[in-house]
Amino acid sequence: MIAVDAHREIAPHRAGRASDQRRHQRVAVAMLGRYMLADRREYPCQTVDMSPGGVRLTCAVVGEIGERVVLYLEQIGRIEGVIVRHPPGGFAVQLSATPRKREKIASQLTWLANRDLLGLPEGRSHERITPLQPGVVLRLEGGREINARIIDFSMSGAAIASTSTPPIGTPVTVGRTPGRLVRYFEGGFGVQFLLPLSPDRFHDRMTL
Repeated sequence: MIAVDAHREIAPHRAGRASDQRRHQRVAVAMLGRYMLADRREYPCQTVDMSPGGVRLTCAVVGEIGERVVLYLEQIGRIEGVIVRHPPGGFAVQLSATPRKREKIASQLTWLANRDLLGLPEGRSHERITPLQPGVVLRLEGGREINARIIDFSMSGAAIASTSTPPIGTPVTVGRTPGRLVRYFEGGFGVQFLLPLSPDRFHDRMTL
């Protein structure tokens, strides 16, 4: 298998009318995030594929063609663009970014696309931060509560230090954020949130 390079030019004969202006290869990559439409409504989303010049999203609420949208993608950060088409289940955005930002996106997409092929650790792809107030109460089904500590968290999940170890798949609310237990590690476990955090809550490092 050949590693993917998101900087590579697409061959002209492979580009259809909707992609005549694409200068970069699109990479199939699923990233969680949120988007804000022109009226400041905000919704969760997931990427279907992306290049440094555009991204296709799957989401529940579709904006209008030509409408500006602000995206917050976990591995990429904040980006802006304009909705250019409505593929099934979502919409596609033409990104507005500086050349430097496009190069950064291309490098990150290349890394993400080749992560499994190269056997690289998953953690590098996630922006994770440490809360200023790590103490948290975990709420389980049936009303059981556990005192724990947040090691770090991202828009899509958290690493929890705890002496208790509920079973994999257990629904758990971290503070006020619902999720489920997805993995164990020495001294704790990982929780995946049911919906990605909003950018305001993600960058507010006080508490979940």
